[in-house]
Amino acid sequence: MLLRRTAICLIAIGVSAMASIGGASALDYPTRPVRWVVGFAPGGANDILARLIGQRLSERLGQQFVIENRPGAGGNIGAESVINSEPDGYTVLLVNPSNFINTSLYANMKFNFPRDVAPVASFVRVPNVMTVGKGVEAKTVAEFIAYARANPGKVNMASAGTGTSTHLSGEMFMAMADIRMQHVPYRGAGPAVTDMLGGQVQVIFDSMPSIIPHIRSGALRALAVTSATRSSQLPDTPTVAETEAGHEAAHCSAWPRPKTRRRKSSTS
Repeated sequence: MLLRRTAICLIAIGVSAMASIGGASALDYPTRPVRWVVGFAPGGANDILARLIGQRLSERLGQQFVIENRPGAGGNIGAESVINSEPDGYTVLLVNPSNFINTSLYANMKFNFPRDVAPVASFVRVPNVMTVGKGVEAKTVAEFIAYARANPGKVNMASAGTGTSTHLSGEMFMAMADIRMQHVPYRGAGPAVTDMLGGQVQVIFDSMPSIIPHIRSGALRALAVTSATRSSQLPDTPTVAETEAGHEAAHCSAWPRPKTRRRKSSTS
């Protein structure tokens, strides 16, 4: 049975102390640059958030937080590279819901994510935005549902990768609206949005930080936000729930490090 409200936001981590990292005290960390791995391609919300926060941390702590994009497998490639690194606090990961969702999607993962990482901080929760390209005439969610029903399986729905919040938001919408779309997974929201702009795909449920510049420029059109209430960033955009009651989803990001126990396997 489909749950009318999805728990796409799976992390609620409130540990903020730098002192928890690698056994170092808050006064002597960091003493060298920190590698911050993002498991998705440049240009998406995860990448944008990491670069904004990384810049501020670099300024405040006096050491560079170097962003390294390692896209693929819905974030698993980046996660595994961090889990297999030294647990000294100098390699950290940007986490989003897909890192937890993947445990139910991939049968042969080489790590156990909840077991092998230690949380440091949770710092953002934002809605996704149901967004269409200029080639789609629908101006409302109801009109889009009618459009999709008239073209079953012919509407391409982009996502930042299988199991991501952008993917599951769309899958939940399809189930609730009783429509069929073709899921097209990418290695991150950045390349997905590029194809949205080019007209190769028609709709995406992307997180607000990466999609809102294209909405405000008029290059793409927002139909609805996936939060329970309207967003102050897009006050004239309705919620999906105003058409499909009970639809609610969010994108969360947090910052963990590998736990003290280091894995023996290596990544390619």
